[in-house]
Amino acid sequence: MGRTYLVEEGIGQYLTELSTKVKPYVTGLLIGQCSPQRDYVIRAVRTPAKEQQQEESVGPPKLVSLDEEWITTHASQVSRMLPGGLLVLGVFMIATPELAKDGQNALRKLIFSVEKSLSKRRLWKPAEEEVSDRAALQICSATKKVVCRTYDVQDPKSSAKPADWKYQSALTASWVALGCTVNVNIHIPLLATSPNHDLEKNTKNGLNRWSKQIEDSVFLINGQVKDEDTELLEGQKKFRGNTQPSIQFSDVKVLTQLCQGASARSTATVQVCSGSINLRGAVKCRAYIHSNKPKVKEAIQALKRDIINTLSDRCEILFEDLILNEGPQKKNFGREYHVLPQRLFVPIAGSSVMLSDYKFGDEAAGEIQERFVEMLDQPVQAEDMHIAEDISTVDICPLTDSPSDTQQAQLTKATLLLKLQQNMGLVVAAAVAVLASIFSFNYFSD
Repeated sequence: MGRTYLVEEGIGQYLTELSTKVKPYVTGLLIGQCSPQRDYVIRAVRTPAKEQQQEESVGPPKLVSLDEEWITTHASQVSRMLPGGLLVLGVFMIATPELAKDGQNALRKLIFSVEKSLSKRRLWKPAEEEVSDRAALQICSATKKVVCRTYDVQDPKSSAKPADWKYQSALTASWVALGCTVNVNIHIPLLATSPNHDLEKNTKNGLNRWSKQIEDSVFLINGQVKDEDTELLEGQKKFRGNTQPSIQFSDVKVLTQLCQGASARSTATVQVCSGSINLRGAVKCRAYIHSNKPKVKEAIQALKRDIINTLSDRCEILFEDLILNEGPQKKNFGREYHVLPQRLFVPIAGSSVMLSDYKFGDEAAGEIQERFVEMLDQPVQAEDMHIAEDISTVDICPLTDSPSDTQQAQLTKATLLLKLQQNMGLVVAAAVAVLASIFSFNYFSD
């Protein structure tokens, strides 16, 4: 038996409208949430048109011209705008009857390309029990026939499996939202061996280490530590028949462990550095979970990933902006302050779920509105854009001391700390032995 996709009713109308404009095909992304029992599709977003597509030569329609790179780039941009719990669930294609035969092969190729592109950017690994099926939706523009199949993206040889595509009204009306504020103060050393002071690579390595701290953190949901296998909504009343969007919000506190457990073995590493990157600020994070008996571990996992993604994404956006403004071959390495883009949230019409985006201080509201139309095919009113947080900064600091003095100071400090850590037990034992001998001498002297 294949998977079942519960689909927001408005998506059916959206796809129908697109089918009237097909020349000769249109592609797009399916956005939603996976769960062990079923998947939820809350939005469908067509692929933005490229300028050169307006000037295609007249000829028999073919899917060979499908721009795979353009579609995967769109998927990467859209994934940045999704809060925790939401992801790109698959791809769709609306095509004329003569293209139907090749449509499924094209969709299969797109699904694996999109997943490969998205997985490269992640700083977290999917859980073993996680759903890895992705949807391939094909619609005939003439007959309106809908065919939904799935492919397992963890298996490159995966074959198509049939899936049910069912529309439902007010799909997200009673979903649960979880929110938290995470204070960030990350110190990332810049290794002297890094070519051209590769800031982006060093930053990603530093965020990778930080992400493991987030994975190991303790999460308090409404002030309580809950067992991961219990139901998130246990003990809460569920109002049946409610079709109006009504958010159920849970406040979450994140407690990061300050050190490793007593059983963990730690070692000190001495590295020659040319400077450091310091990320500071407080980031707002949010995740959404379906209301069909969700487990606590599903909710925590969604929020963890939003915490990790939101910081990683804005660092990516910052470096892309620096490359655009200063060029990729910048070699001057002076002290620099940069402001990370701020996160904002925008509601989805008829839903309790909100999408997000990132805004630099000098960006006008009109630019954000244009981006929502281009990326998500959704018009946004300026008054609906809610900036969620204060400014977070990136401080890039070169070492001002001479290399030899700095390296020697670092080496001496690290060596002393390492020796103190390793020999603390011997020092205490020696002190006890000395005190014992003094008392013994005094006793016999008396």
